[in-house]
Amino acid sequence: MSREVRPYGHGSPVLGEDAEKAPGLSEVVASGDRRPRTLRRALTALISAGPIEERGVMPVALEDRTATNYSSYFSIWACVNTNLLPITFGMLGPLYGLSLRDCALVIVFFCLLTAAIPAYLGTLGPQTGLRQMIQARYSFGRYLVSVPVVLNLATLTGFCVVICVVGGQCLSAVTGGSLAPAVGIVLMGLLALLISFCGYRVLHQYERFAWVPALAAIAVAVGCGADRLREQAPARPATAAAVLSFGMIVASYMIPYACLSSDFTTYLNPKFSSVRLFLYGYAGLILPSVLLMILGAAIGGAIDNVPEWQEGFEATQVGGVLAAMLSRAGGFGSFVVVVLSLTMLGNMSATMYSITLNCQILVPQLVVVPRCVFSVVITAVVIPVSIRAADDFFPNLENFVALIAYWSAAFVAVLIEEHVVFRRCRYDTYDHDSWNVASRLPLGIAALAASALSFALVIPSMSQVWFMGPIARHSGDIGFEVALVVTATLYLPFRFLEKRFSGR
Repeated sequence: MSREVRPYGHGSPVLGEDAEKAPGLSEVVASGDRRPRTLRRALTALISAGPIEERGVMPVALEDRTATNYSSYFSIWACVNTNLLPITFGMLGPLYGLSLRDCALVIVFFCLLTAAIPAYLGTLGPQTGLRQMIQARYSFGRYLVSVPVVLNLATLTGFCVVICVVGGQCLSAVTGGSLAPAVGIVLMGLLALLISFCGYRVLHQYERFAWVPALAAIAVAVGCGADRLREQAPARPATAAAVLSFGMIVASYMIPYACLSSDFTTYLNPKFSSVRLFLYGYAGLILPSVLLMILGAAIGGAIDNVPEWQEGFEATQVGGVLAAMLSRAGGFGSFVVVVLSLTMLGNMSATMYSITLNCQILVPQLVVVPRCVFSVVITAVVIPVSIRAADDFFPNLENFVALIAYWSAAFVAVLIEEHVVFRRCRYDTYDHDSWNVASRLPLGIAALAASALSFALVIPSMSQVWFMGPIARHSGDIGFEVALVVTATLYLPFRFLEKRFSGR
């Protein structure tokens, strides 16, 4: 029996070959007795109240893409980056022996270069109605997409751990250590759960305004500690190895956003200019990230010359330094540190939101499980891992960010080349009726093979504490650059061959 193929952007997405309509959350809650009666009633009440997003990973039909708050693409990135996370990444710069000037130049160049990738991929959300990792199925295929999804889940969860640790340390520093960092971590996790649980609408409303108090708190901290920032420790002359290795850290911060950027734009009306939307996203990524990473580099370079800061750093690391900077403001300074810790919620909530979507993509049978349930599960995982990671934070942070730029660079090379070269920027080629049907999607062999084989050159180009490749010994860490270029080069012939033999 043949089935009608609906035009792009119309009709209901399918769950399989014979499914005509994917159930929404309200339908799942109302059907059967697969959940305890109390839970069903609670979910039904929440849905009726309106704060919880129902759709999950299923494509958004054209008639449902009605949001016109396009500036939210700026505000959500501004909020995600106006907090202590870029400051923490910037503090890694002096560890490579770079001066403040050299750190600033590396940050500006690599941010301007890499921020274009997530800003661009986010513009595909309104045009396709597809979440970022669902878009990846149109190159990696229905099943092999599980590989980048698993890597993305690990990356996003790692960022949540970093955020929980930094926020928890700040709350602990305010109390002089009487509140254990572990308690602060639990509080951060629960607060982020509250926002991510509700979904797209609540998340966008929160991110729209939360960056304002965050910016004010950071400005106060800078004002209190500005006179000590000039006391920079002596630095060695910059080397290519140090510049490229710190550049990899900056890229590790920025490129992974490309794996979730469309998650925040799928409900926007596609009639808006993609160029203007790109500029909104690019500005939201660049402006706070560059300034706050440079601030972090300045703080990191001054710690050794300011005894109070060094003492605070040894006690509760990032939170201790900020508490020391604000100590001259007395009780108001302690209040500002609390606000600074809460600024991390903007990033963590958005990250947890994307994690919940990725869980449904990894195991498609779980599409009938409400997206919000995964928020609770992820929080239960993140909190204990964060408590453990806090014991040796900066070495754990370096080891974490050392890996994420490599795989994410290979991933975005495939997505961009598939869209630009093979689909010729035609959004109607992302057929909604095919999103969950393996026979209508590419095999994914070309995408996975190109990404995996690139690591034959990526590994020798890596420069990490635990491994130094022969190429990196002479050039510094150029792993993410190699992953991007080599994957794009290999994917071109591999995909042509895959299309020729499979017809997909």
